[in-house]
Amino acid sequence: MRDLTIGALSKQTGVKVPTIRYYEQIGLMPPVPRTEAGRRSYGGEDLKRLGFIRHARNLGFEIEEIRQLIALAGEPERPCADADAIARRHLATIDDRISRLSALRAEIARMVDQGPHGAIGECRVIEVLADHGLCADSAH
Repeated sequence: MRDLTIGALSKQTGVKVPTIRYYEQIGLMPPVPRTEAGRRSYGGEDLKRLGFIRHARNLGFEIEEIRQLIALAGEPERPCADADAIARRHLATIDDRISRLSALRAEIARMVDQGPHGAIGECRVIEVLADHGLCADSAH
């Protein structure tokens, strides 16, 4: 049954209408039939697929990863190893991001905790931002 407008689909999934159109344009959502009035007409499978995409995006998966996961989901008898591999790569990316953010946090905390908090001319934050060599970790 295809009786959902793009607005209704948007409301049910929390995905904005322009984003739904974008997903259709890049082939993440399949083309949908149109009514005689030219409006898109979505069904339950479209609702499920868009929910899948939204959840994956909320978890930080990139578009290409989602495309691969959707393709895998279409082969229910296939072993899960490929989906696991995509998720493991994504997890490694998250761990790397967390590590970099932790280092950034430590550096900014060090800047704030060091030196006087008087006039700008003596401000450690300004000094460190002006001279990257004063950072404890130059890798950030």
